[in-house]
Amino acid sequence: MKKIAIAAGALLATTCVHAIAQEMPAPSREGGYGLGRAALPEEIAAWDIDIRPDGQGLPVGSGDVWTGEELYVTLCSSCHGDFGEAVGRWPMLSGGFGTLDAEDPVKTVGSYWPYISTVWDYVHRAMPYGAAQTLTDDEVYAITAYLLYLNNVVDDDFELSNETFAEVALTNEGGFFMDDRDDVEIPEFSQEPCMSDCAENIEITMRAAVLDVTPETEEETVEQAAVTEEDAPEAPAGPDPALVAAGETVFRACAACHEIGEGARNRVGPHLNGIHGNAVAVVEGFRYSPALREAGESGMVWDDETLAAYLADPRGFIRGNRMAFQGLRSDEDIVAVIAYMQSAGAE
Repeated sequence: MKKIAIAAGALLATTCVHAIAQEMPAPSREGGYGLGRAALPEEIAAWDIDIRPDGQGLPVGSGDVWTGEELYVTLCSSCHGDFGEAVGRWPMLSGGFGTLDAEDPVKTVGSYWPYISTVWDYVHRAMPYGAAQTLTDDEVYAITAYLLYLNNVVDDDFELSNETFAEVALTNEGGFFMDDRDDVEIPEFSQEPCMSDCAENIEITMRAAVLDVTPETEEETVEQAAVTEEDAPEAPAGPDPALVAAGETVFRACAACHEIGEGARNRVGPHLNGIHGNAVAVVEGFRYSPALREAGESGMVWDDETLAAYLADPRGFIRGNRMAFQGLRSDEDIVAVIAYMQSAGAE
């Protein structure tokens, strides 16, 4: 009985509290409940740092690509790599072009991000890691300009400012659109489902044999394996294997931006398959700098001599190109990497 009485008393007390609360609302004063104070303009300004895609909210300032490179190497490269290729599991910031529809898409500033405002805002708000919001506005402009340069969006003489901001667009801007599921998908999937005679005509568009998924017979497999070593053509002589192996090691410095060999694709730089002996700036699908395009149009060819000069001093040999790499300092490394490029990139 005692426990029942206590429970009944607690219920009564709770009921009374609710009744009093309804009759006596919390104390208030004009404009609020008497808690806190209005935020000061400078406090609001400290939080109001977002940037819109059209540039609204940008502070006055500017920064060029090469100033951005110096800042990036000092403040960003330890995590994101010298050329945006990433270190360890930190995010890649450059490359990934043409991979968004692949099984393993590479989402970078150049391949995926929609607006430059996203880049500027993130660098301004959250970087560098561990020291967020310590960059000046001009430093943020410069680093953003360098990231645009790494992704082939601008040339090396570009200066980003609050005035030039709207002149540049990222590659994947058109890949983003307003969420229209309320108007399109929900009505479409809210209809009564069709259960019979849903299509007027049914036709076969592809067969398994054409798709190459039909298992081969044992006889076909034996026939394909019947080519003997005597039937195979003699392999042409190539570069010294030891030199090629050394060049493969040297090429690791190039692999941040370039791919070579089977399945190679354009990244920050063009793939290097078949360039030896070919004209400058002819890799399909890559956006070359005006300097390289001009060199190719003038008849320059990538042979041992031109490749050696370019690898030793990229910016000096063809002025105005976008190559961020400073060059190889050893003649032996240059010869080796050319041999590797000639061997691995043969078509």
